[in-house]
Amino acid sequence: MADVVIVSFGFLHAAAPDADVVLDLRAFRDPHVDPRMRQLTGRDRLVQRTVIGTRGVRPLLRATVRQVAAYSQGPSVDRIVIGSGCAGGRHRSVVVAERLARRLRRRGHHVTVQHRDISKPVVQR
Repeated sequence: MADVVIVSFGFLHAAAPDADVVLDLRAFRDPHVDPRMRQLTGRDRLVQRTVIGTRGVRPLLRATVRQVAAYSQGPSVDRIVIGSGCAGGRHRSVVVAERLARRLRRRGHHVTVQHRDISKPVVQR
């Protein structure tokens, strides 16, 4: 079974990482617009509940798990890199990366998660 590396990131900080799959989460509702969540991150329960409760996020997680399973069937795949990106890399990308990792671990994958931009300043928009 392939090892999986998931990198959460913010498109507004730098380009997406070199990855086999990039999830662009900017189309989903941004917790950043709610002043209560602006300074929080995807490690905070309020942000997690908001992101996971957003229509379309759970189906995206299921589809990505299936995509990893398909890639794992390849004859020479020993590592799959997934980029999980949102605008600032602090909210949606973090939650999706962590939830995806949890689902993949339950299926036997060795998963490493890196949060590239979680500690960067909140993007002012």
